[in-house]
Amino acid sequence: MPMESLPFPGQQVILPDVKPALSERFATRVPSAIRTAQIRHARRTGDVDAVNTAIGNVSLPMHPAMKRRLSEITSPGSPFADGVVKYTPTVGTNEANAAFLNTIASLGYATDGLYSMITGGGSPAMELAILGVAGPPGTDERPLLMIDATYTNYAAYCGRLGRRGVAVVRSLADDGTFSLPALSEIEALIERERPGALLVIPYDNPTGHFYPHHLLLELARLCVKYNMWMVSDEAYRALFYVPDERTSSVWAITETEVPGITGRRISIETTSKVWNACGLRIGALVTDSEEFHRRAVAEYTTDLCANAIGQYIFGAIARETHADLRSWYKELRDYYAGMMFRLADEITRCVPGVIISRPDASIYSVVDVRNATAPGFDAAEFVEWCAGEGTVDVDGRATTLLVAPMSGFYADEENNPGKTQMRIAYVEPADRMALVPRLFAELFSAYEAARAVGR
Repeated sequence: MPMESLPFPGQQVILPDVKPALSERFATRVPSAIRTAQIRHARRTGDVDAVNTAIGNVSLPMHPAMKRRLSEITSPGSPFADGVVKYTPTVGTNEANAAFLNTIASLGYATDGLYSMITGGGSPAMELAILGVAGPPGTDERPLLMIDATYTNYAAYCGRLGRRGVAVVRSLADDGTFSLPALSEIEALIERERPGALLVIPYDNPTGHFYPHHLLLELARLCVKYNMWMVSDEAYRALFYVPDERTSSVWAITETEVPGITGRRISIETTSKVWNACGLRIGALVTDSEEFHRRAVAEYTTDLCANAIGQYIFGAIARETHADLRSWYKELRDYYAGMMFRLADEITRCVPGVIISRPDASIYSVVDVRNATAPGFDAAEFVEWCAGEGTVDVDGRATTLLVAPMSGFYADEENNPGKTQMRIAYVEPADRMALVPRLFAELFSAYEAARAVGR
């Protein structure tokens, strides 16, 4: 501003009402599908209870050894007894890394030659994995190959990092079973797109689809044949409900079964689900490639380290016997299996024509109303309506149900069947989960009636 145009003392200066521009990503960003309903409900006026099955926020207590450490966090002998909480090494504490390796070993898998690093929950491990396996940002080189429907954060991280994702789409049959396309179709896509890595979720989120060992072997052989990384999200490892099946893991694949698989495997680990510690925000990136491990740790130095207290609490699992851990897995499987199958059956009874995916693994089901609704149904709009307007009277209390719209779980936007699909997470306490079939049925009926009036 020239000297002669400077204001006199006390003179009012009117500045143009112009604000800095947001980046293109921020300007177009919307909340994740798993948080949409919760955010909308938080803006709602009035006292309306919400049974929240939109996000996998487990309400069960942590493993007893972890609970003990939490209760004794400032006791003598604790590293936090004097109130000092320092950074840990970027790779994480030895004990926390040993705890994750102990969980892998507890299922009979060899951990020799595995490298582990601790991250602030499973999500940063996903981000690091994508950074390490996908091609340069802004190019079509070496995309991440996903199997739709897939956990929404993978596509979101690809967008954040400027990496490309491609997908093959599973189909949901009327009997509630998800199935992969033929391996020949997957191989044709690999030959066309030349991905840098294949992502698998053996205990699948969001579908509840279980990948048995023989299927992982077939996918692993494709990874070797086309020189890809194999990234396995094992957040729900051991949570499967198929009789006579063995646990399934990228770490169960042997060099004898798939020659060349060693040195190209990565697993995403977390305390959130099997250990019932969602808010602890501790995860890990485990690999059998020393080079990948070193570079991942180098990348993560920008974040300094994961939560020191969370590492200490989960570190207790390093000292648990394999027999104890297997007993813990069985306890969880028994709890979830009984509830999930019962509720899935009840939802199909309450809503004629509805399809609900068979919960063979993890803690989710996909509900598809394609055969139970009139044309024009949009699951995202239904979810918003439930969160913001819908109510059911439950013992005199206005109550609604929060679920997640499935459209956000498909990376392939052109082949996206999510418009009639929603994900239910079996995470509320058992008495509240028992309300889900009735809530879903009555809210769906009311919404459809309102749509009919508007047509």
